Amino acid sequence: MVLSLSSHNVIHYLHQAGLCSSEEGTNSYSELPQTSQKNLNLLVTLPGNQKLLVKQERCVDNNENPHEFWNEWLFHQLLQQFPVLGNISAAASLVVHFEQEESILVRHYLKEYFELASFYQKNLHFPKAIASAIGTSLGSLHRATFNRPEYRDFMATAPEGQFRYQFYNPAQGIGSIEPEIFGNVPTEALEFYTLYQRYESLEAAIAELAYEWNPCCLTHNDLKLENVLVHSRWEKLDNCLIRLIDWEACSWGDPAFDLGTLVASYLTLWLESLVVDPTLELEESLLLAAIPLEVIQPSLLTLIIAYLDTFPVILEYRCEFVQRVIQFAGLVLLHRIKEKINFHKYFDNSSLCMFKFAQSLLSRPQESVLTVFGITESEILKLFAKFVQLHYPKKQKNLLRLYYNKTRLRGC
Repeated sequence: MVLSLSSHNVIHYLHQAGLCSSEEGTNSYSELPQTSQKNLNLLVTLPGNQKLLVKQERCVDNNENPHEFWNEWLFHQLLQQFPVLGNISAAASLVVHFEQEESILVRHYLKEYFELASFYQKNLHFPKAIASAIGTSLGSLHRATFNRPEYRDFMATAPEGQFRYQFYNPAQGIGSIEPEIFGNVPTEALEFYTLYQRYESLEAAIAELAYEWNPCCLTHNDLKLENVLVHSRWEKLDNCLIRLIDWEACSWGDPAFDLGTLVASYLTLWLESLVVDPTLELEESLLLAAIPLEVIQPSLLTLIIAYLDTFPVILEYRCEFVQRVIQFAGLVLLHRIKEKINFHKYFDNSSLCMFKFAQSLLSRPQESVLTVFGITESEILKLFAKFVQLHYPKKQKNLLRLYYNKTRLRGC
């Protein structure tokens, strides 16, 4: 990487890239919004109040996906080449420039939109209209790309000089424990890894998810609520209520993972609002949450019903689709705990409650459907009976399946 962007040279870079004139550059200013450890983000305001978000990927050691911006640029190119996908307004590309060598991506900044996560946390209000718009938009994207080899082959395009042998399977466990962890993770946080290794049913469920993973459509792969934007006048609009952003992880994948990630993000609002005390049982903590699950359930149910109403054929393709959504939600919660340990260096009682709930979602998905959505799986599927067998045989779990390349020895 030759050029390192900053607030001092970003305007010059945009001018050199032909994204603003010298006159505009003179009157522009830049500021640094939320910047992650992985990316540098610069928000540039041009005359006329046009805003551009300029992102540059940092050089991070052991980065599993060092070409994330390429994925978003590839998604942009996909929408350009296949205009029918561009008609899905929630997924419309905002990218205006990409430079692979410097790992720089520039996209329009939607000043009339705000993050859905912030809206929920600020207002403690979960309108069904927003959940319905998300479910419909995501279902439209999955349906439009479902089993379309031309889209799959396009998304398999690799950066210049690189190779792609297969698409990433997100159904991965926590992985093996390396000696380095004892220097990076506080002793009390090691309890998470101890718990994770204790339950064979948990490992078996993740193994089954990985084994049954069958990519069939374009997936976002990072659909947390922070990556869903809501229009400031959403109550007065009939369309364009929401936008899906940050397509850096998109690829050909399993639609249940996208929906499961969304469900997990909703559940996190509830789980992180728990009143946690060592003297309280888990059931008591769940009932004392500042954001009760019963408040979120109507939006969760609306989300999955709107999705299935838009893309009902997925039930013919996978009759156990709803259960897979629940299991992926549990897996996402597990990885959220791991991320919290990595960045904040703690594993508290709140994290313990999240772990136990995630374990339940993964190990007992059929029973967990009622907990999450407020109605049973059969009640959901009755609405789409012609696409699914309501009484399919229970699958036998394989406790000894190899499911990721880093085999971990129990007890090490």
